[in-house]
Amino acid sequence: MKRTKSERQKLLVETIEETPFITDKALAKKFSVSIQTIRLDRMELSIPELRKRIKYVATNQWNETVKSLPIEEVIGEIIDIELDKRAISILEITNDHIFSRNKIARGHHLFAQANSLAVAVINDELALTAKSEIKFIRQVKLNERVIAKASVIEKKKQGLTVVRVESYVEQELVFNGTFHMYRSTETKGEQMNEDSN
Repeated sequence: MKRTKSERQKLLVETIEETPFITDKALAKKFSVSIQTIRLDRMELSIPELRKRIKYVATNQWNETVKSLPIEEVIGEIIDIELDKRAISILEITNDHIFSRNKIARGHHLFAQANSLAVAVINDELALTAKSEIKFIRQVKLNERVIAKASVIEKKKQGLTVVRVESYVEQELVFNGTFHMYRSTETKGEQMNEDSN
């Protein structure tokens, strides 16, 4: 069914409000129009591009939450975080991230996204990577969007927290890693356990 421009734009606003991190490509597919039409609609409606929407949320919502490093030092944009539990970030692969010869993302950018997210999820003023085990599962290419998901899986004594990070392009796993994070203070639970010994 062909929608009028005003109907499409109304639905576009609703869709972006519900899913603020949807891409122009996904919107074009949803509304059966070109990406250029979506961009023009956004301009008319004063809706910023995806990167600016992500940046806005990251800067305004999580700036006061992250303790272990300044938010601008996180590689990628944090879109969700619950300290000592889980976090999600998005990294758009641009020309700055790739080998110019083959348009494939340099591995250290994927590692940096995952590692900085593992640092950010720690509820402490200081968090450092003590050890990591990582695996690159498939190449990531120019213009792909990498969604990294961090989960705290274990809190050990001696101030160590184990964080698992899995990175996806759409629904496909492209990278995973287990990060053993040193933090400067032990959790209350650990202190209580030691006090009772």
